Amino acid sequence: MNIRSLTRGDGVVIGAAVLLFIASFLDNYSYDGDNGLDMPSLWSSGPVLLGVVLAGLIGAALVVVARALPQPRKVAGLELGPFGVAFTLFAAWSALGNVIDPVGGLDNIGNGFGSGGPDAGVGLILALVATLIMAGAAIATPLVPALQAALIPAPSPAAPQPYGAQPPAGYGYPGAPQPGGFGGQPQGQPPFGGQPGPAQPPAPDFSPFWFAVPVARPLFGEDGGAAPIAELAPGTWYLAVEQGAQGLVAQTQDGRRGVLRDTSGIQRG
Repeated sequence: MNIRSLTRGDGVVIGAAVLLFIASFLDNYSYDGDNGLDMPSLWSSGPVLLGVVLAGLIGAALVVVARALPQPRKVAGLELGPFGVAFTLFAAWSALGNVIDPVGGLDNIGNGFGSGGPDAGVGLILALVATLIMAGAAIATPLVPALQAALIPAPSPAAPQPYGAQPPAGYGYPGAPQPGGFGGQPQGQPPFGGQPGPAQPPAPDFSPFWFAVPVARPLFGEDGGAAPIAELAPGTWYLAVEQGAQGLVAQTQDGRRGVLRDTSGIQRG
């Protein structure tokens, strides 16, 4: 999971889930003239607990987890994201019904609190607000560009490497200049008395460069497979080694090569 792939809309869903969890410990309903008696919380009502609190929290978790996973997962043939949106809508609908009738028609039955019937408690009202915000954010995130922005912006590197420069010491990329061993020849120099070997010309119209991705991007194998072999994370510099037919061929810090098919918005070093 990569939390840097979460959006502002996911942040709203997380905030609404926190509000719902807090509301679950508050009053489920109240009476006029209750003489300061403690009213039961949302956890004391089975329909409210299952249909509002747990449904809302499960829906928020599914929406956030689906966004953070590198590839969509399915449950009963449905992707986690739409499954979670359905849970949030159900929670909001259930909260609305419970606010309209907090105790299932008991307002016409004698209660020990006077003639007035029960009203929705502060916890139930907050739960309705939280589930409405949660469902609205889950639905609007794919539609509103402002909600699609990254929740955690990619950190800028302290000192970006200039175009064509080598990475700093210890970066770990193959091909970086290494000091010659004891008694050995310096790298890049022909042996004593020998002729320099033929230089390998770079690919036409392409020079290797360093780049960073704005959001997490999958890196696919050069064999054209559909499954990603790695994930490029924001805030890390990667080496582009050539321009392939399927996309930009990049090399990770551990030396793996793959194809970056989506190069939109990348930052060149």
